[in-house]
Amino acid sequence: MNLTPEQFRQAMGCFATGVTIVTTQDDQDQPYGLTVNSFTSVSLNPILVLVCLDNSLSGLEIFKKSNRFAVNVLAEDQQDLSNHFAQSGTDRSQAPYIPGKTGVPILKGVLATIECTVVKWYWGGDHTIMIGEVQQVDSTQQNKKPLLFLQGRYHNL
Repeated sequence: MNLTPEQFRQAMGCFATGVTIVTTQDDQDQPYGLTVNSFTSVSLNPILVLVCLDNSLSGLEIFKKSNRFAVNVLAEDQQDLSNHFAQSGTDRSQAPYIPGKTGVPILKGVLATIECTVVKWYWGGDHTIMIGEVQQVDSTQQNKKPLLFLQGRYHNL
């Protein structure tokens, strides 16, 4: 088999995902975030989620040192926010951050927030898999619809 990364990417592009911004803060309490669609629930007992972070991510060490993060689930009207955090060279400390209940920075106006403590790190090829135990959730914005990503583009329900 001569499977190429491009063929795999094209096949995975057929799987619609939600769009999230994963946030944390550095040792100077400066917030940091990036757009992620490699996010999923893992377990209900204990309550765990996972996020996949590219090994070449300039902020990977910030996540590792902080050992805390929040997943911010974006609503369909937050495509600009997703684009801001997806661009290379973006000032990732600039956004509508507010402190979450656990102290980790979260984003105002998102569909849901999931605040976590890292319990395990795994190697995953060109990515690092971060497993987080959920400490706090807020899903009070459920009247909004989610932002979706499919075949390299944003979509709405």
